[in-house]
Amino acid sequence: MPAISRPVCALTSALVLSVTAWLSVAGAGAAEAAPVPGSTPKSSASPTPSHGSAAAPAPAKTPKAPATSPGQAPSQSAVPLPTLPTSPAASFPQPTGDTPPPLTAPSSLLPPPKPITATPPSGKADDGSYIGSETWLDPRMADIKIGSMAVGAMVVARIIVPADWSPTSNGETWPVLYLLHGGRDDYTSWTRETDIESFVADKDVIVVMPENGPTGIPTRWWNGGKNKPDYESFDAVELMQLLERDFSASTTRAVAGVSSGAYGAVMMAAHFPGTFAAAASYSGILNTTAPGMPAVMRALVLGQNIQPDALWGDPMRNAQLWNQDNPYQQATGLRLTSVFVSCGDGKGPSQVPMGKELEQLIEPQSIAFAARLKTLGIPMQTAFFPGGVHNWVSWRVAFATSWPLLAAGLGLPS
Repeated sequence: MPAISRPVCALTSALVLSVTAWLSVAGAGAAEAAPVPGSTPKSSASPTPSHGSAAAPAPAKTPKAPATSPGQAPSQSAVPLPTLPTSPAASFPQPTGDTPPPLTAPSSLLPPPKPITATPPSGKADDGSYIGSETWLDPRMADIKIGSMAVGAMVVARIIVPADWSPTSNGETWPVLYLLHGGRDDYTSWTRETDIESFVADKDVIVVMPENGPTGIPTRWWNGGKNKPDYESFDAVELMQLLERDFSASTTRAVAGVSSGAYGAVMMAAHFPGTFAAAASYSGILNTTAPGMPAVMRALVLGQNIQPDALWGDPMRNAQLWNQDNPYQQATGLRLTSVFVSCGDGKGPSQVPMGKELEQLIEPQSIAFAARLKTLGIPMQTAFFPGGVHNWVSWRVAFATSWPLLAAGLGLPS
């Protein structure tokens, strides 16, 4: 193992201490309101939903998404991947009043429509998980509450369907894009911070944004050997089955996430080879055992008033668990997935506390992870943005940059 220079060690240690302090203090302030893993976050929508109610769009014929057998990777040669720059020369674009970023913040000029509830479908996942309620926020977006066996609680997921989607699709299916939230956030973040609903309005794709707990780490929590809650199995198994059975989802899928959700996007794709044709990481934690990162991960957990060992146990005594849930160590599982890795250098302006420091801590492992994928011969594209920081301004641009790769994995035009 090459030696790490003292300046690099000193910088890493200083960043870890700063990040740890910030996460602990910030989390402590919200600890009373933050649910522990497995609890159900409060939803702003009405409590009970209805499948195929008047709120759902009328059926219309749409082309079938290319289907594959469960667990089988879509052909990587079916849709040629676009060529993206690996290192943009210009500084990271900052939003102004005249030039919003490619994926903009949602408009708040119009009042939100009144949610419409309906009777949920009766289908169940193979392990007995079920849709308990379904609330349509508008004709294309709904919040569904799922009784999850893997998590051991009711879990919320927000879903956006295509304009011509119908619960009675006559055999037509649509590919699925998973979007995962980060720490100290929830399943509403993508619709709250971006215009994702209007972005996909003309695209034949189902978008699903699951709740992954207050830390945003979609993993199987160790919890002293209980192995619950298991948000990864909820996302990649239970939710997937229910979408196929009740929402006409196909077996063509892509996944993307921000921060700890970016970790989840890559880790799920590696743990379930071939399940996701494409995966995108925006400022992701891609090497959980890199110098200083176990302390950051534990601080993220502690910041939500959760015992740090509940995640994967002690980093030394439970080293095997940490390695099993480390994207860098499990990268060989991505051979059937096209991967997009994005990160800033933490040198731009940031309104988010520790937004610069977190990005500076994550950037080296993102670069190292991309190098590992290249060595393994895994289809991969990168975008390392000068001036990018750990916030939604950066992630909106990163999403837009990654869209051609995600669209290719979904079988859609870019």
